[in-house]
Amino acid sequence: MYRFLLTRQWVILTLISLLLIPTMIRLGFWQKHRYEERSARNALVAQALNAKPVPVERVTEPGHAVTRKERYHTVTATGTFDTAHEVVVRRRTNDDDEVGYHVLTPFVLADGKVLLVNRGWISSDGPSQTAFPKVPAPPGGQVTVQGRLMPDETTAASGIKDLKGLPDRQIMLINSEEQARRLGKQVLGGYIQQTAPEPKGDTPEQISDPGKEDAPLNYAYMIQWWLFAAGVPYGWFVLVRREARAREEAAKEEPAAEAEPAAVV
Repeated sequence: MYRFLLTRQWVILTLISLLLIPTMIRLGFWQKHRYEERSARNALVAQALNAKPVPVERVTEPGHAVTRKERYHTVTATGTFDTAHEVVVRRRTNDDDEVGYHVLTPFVLADGKVLLVNRGWISSDGPSQTAFPKVPAPPGGQVTVQGRLMPDETTAASGIKDLKGLPDRQIMLINSEEQARRLGKQVLGGYIQQTAPEPKGDTPEQISDPGKEDAPLNYAYMIQWWLFAAGVPYGWFVLVRREARAREEAAKEEPAAEAEPAAVV
């Protein structure tokens, strides 16, 4: 009754089913790892955002690489903005996906070290893409700023190419080592996304808090792939039983057809 399983069609179908099961199981484990990574990232971000603000020099120093645990930690600093050496970061978007610039202003501390402050987003509306845009001025004199600590940007992490030959005072990536060479000063590792004080006139637009990654979605995909893996053998079994039943019924009808007398002409 089950000899049909040796036919080419059923051998191919069986092999495909046997390949699908481990593939779907592996995909389920991959989604499980993604769920765990995203959950851990969400926990780290929440912990950093809710932690008590600390002076920036307790967390970073010149040449320091900001770690995952330090990222998004709220820090404070007191000093003065150096607008003469301000630059803008090209091809950045705001919450409405409008393309513009991020404003990066050196912030000189009392000991002469420099903290890079991303003051937020401004529109790219201007006479040209090569001209330095009009940037709202930060508070003058000594001021205390607060912001989220961020690691230096790289092409590998962001996918943004560090283009050369850009117009004066325009950059693609925020990198403390590059800015230290440009400024000729000691620059603290990483930079901050300013959260306080708020700018006058709401410009530059301050960068929003990092959103939570959708970890539950990966959990749902994990369950989905494992259900698919369990459904493949069940589906194969149903198809086999249906085919066997059809062949059995066909075999029963053949003798009856042979015994039927020939019609008289």
